[in-house]
Order: sequence, then C-alpha cells, then structure tokens
Amino acid sequence: MTVFERIKELAKKRGYSLTRLNNEAGLGTNSIYHWRTKSPSTASLKKVADVLGVSVDYLLGNTDEMHSNKRDDNVPIDLDKALSEEGMAMFDGQPLSDEYKKALLAMLKAMKGND
Repeated sequence: MTVFERIKELAKKRGYSLTRLNNEAGLGTNSIYHWRTKSPSTASLKKVADVLGVSVDYLLGNTDEMHSNKRDDNVPIDLDKALSEEGMAMFDGQPLSDEYKKALLAMLKAMKGND
C-alpha cells in the first residue's frame, strides 16, 4: 500500500475527505492528491499525521501501530514525581515555571488530602 493509499483509507475511516484533510493540515491546494505520483515532504507528512492522530511511521507503512510512542493508559501517572523532576513538566511544549509547578503540587496534595 502506498502512502497516498494509506492516507486515503485512514482519512475515510476518520470521516475526512482528502480535501478537508489537506485544508486542516494547512497544505497547499491538492497537495495530498499529488502524493499519488511523488513523495511528500517530511513536514507535510507530519502535519497530516497530526490531523489524523497517527504516527508518521504508520503513514509510511513502517509499522502497523498507529502511535509509535504508545503508553498504557491504564497505568497511573505519579503526578508528584512528574511535577517535581527538574525540567520534566511541560505544557504546550514549554517547561512549567517553578511557581506553576508548586501550585499544581498544592492542588494535587489538597485533592489527595495531604495538606
């Protein structure tokens, strides 16, 4: 299956026309249709993958796993640890300020009943 065929099939499953997908990914007019005969750029493929909620590797056919960095959603996250580790807590790609981390930890402790 080609990249174009995989994108077309997945778009259909997700309820997208290729035109809508193309627009939501912010690509040039009919860019995805051009991929029938030429390879997409990495940046364009990443934009399409983000809209469809899958990995670029999945679109390329390198894996059958839709998400390359899958984590088990049933495994609880230790928020105390995540927020206290230097530089680990991020929001929207930016590190959280120490003040914001302290506020989140305080809220977490209050919810847990550990004043």
